[in-house]
Amino acid sequence: MSSGVASGPAVIADGEGRFVVDTIEVDPPGPGEVRITVAAAGVCHTDHASLQWPGPLVMGHEGAGHVEAIGDGVEGLVVGQPVLLNWAIPCGDCFQCARGADALCERTHELDVPRLGNSRAHAGGTRWRGRPVERSFHLGTFARHALVRAEAVTPLPSGLPLDLACILGCAVMTGVGSAINTANVLPGDSVAVLGCGGVGLNVIQGARIAGACTIIAIDRVPARLDLARQLGATHLLQADDDDPDHALLLAEIRELTGGRGADHAFEATGVPALAFLPLQMARNGGNSLQVSGAHGPATMQLPQLFWNKRYIAPLYGGCVPARDFPRLYDWHAQGLLELAPLVSHRYPLEALDRAFADMLYGRSTKGVLLPA
Repeated sequence: MSSGVASGPAVIADGEGRFVVDTIEVDPPGPGEVRITVAAAGVCHTDHASLQWPGPLVMGHEGAGHVEAIGDGVEGLVVGQPVLLNWAIPCGDCFQCARGADALCERTHELDVPRLGNSRAHAGGTRWRGRPVERSFHLGTFARHALVRAEAVTPLPSGLPLDLACILGCAVMTGVGSAINTANVLPGDSVAVLGCGGVGLNVIQGARIAGACTIIAIDRVPARLDLARQLGATHLLQADDDDPDHALLLAEIRELTGGRGADHAFEATGVPALAFLPLQMARNGGNSLQVSGAHGPATMQLPQLFWNKRYIAPLYGGCVPARDFPRLYDWHAQGLLELAPLVSHRYPLEALDRAFADMLYGRSTKGVLLPA
């Protein structure tokens, strides 16, 4: 089933740090494609980074909406159905997908610039000012309409508000999955989380769901620490500028974990200089995870890897959509996974500058754009 060309507003990045809200045209879906009417899109640090990627580019990679049109060969979806979009799109057939590593799908990452690209050659299917335009992470959710591969679409349960559901597709999955799928947090374990933004708070939720008994939240912003406690943290530590080598912080973590350090330590700040700090926060034989996707130079001392410490930079919380999204839905329905406290701000597309500023200066927990 398909329909005619759709047009609507979208946020277009020029590749030089600027963006504009303008009209794009989106074709009917071809074979294996679905066109989505986007209802809500999460705002992430990665979206801010995408301002510097090659442009022009329809921004946005977290989103939820309704099925608008369906291409040939697509099964299991109906027009009008609420759906979640997934940026790490598995093909189901490649080497990585066959071994259960869907987030590492070779088809998704086969392009020269893996963050970008459409399912059609030369960005076919989406146009801006009469010319083809790329879509961020194969999606482009900062837009009223998005043309995506069917594998990017997961049905949502009825009744889950889309302005909450949209963050399941990146921040929630990354945080919860890093705790449960990658670190394999077990009942009774201790966990330390450095950074209580959108991802870090969901690491905390994942640790709580997994049964961790000690969950240490670390941040500079008191309001974020208060929210961390609400979502499951058992201990709160406020980072201090007067502790530049982190000696006091590390001593507090050891004091709370029997003098050893945490079983699992997570960095979720996005600050490159802190990327290796979890190695000092974790006990010997423990897990150290850098889940923020921080970019830039960082240094460490090799002895920090001694004593069987493991350092992992998991992608997307090891997401397997067919397994993980239904679990997230169930946990939310049971009251185990909270979404409403995470979404602190909602904005129209035209207010993306304000959304970015609120995010970068710690004024928001998770911002959501509402295309119209």
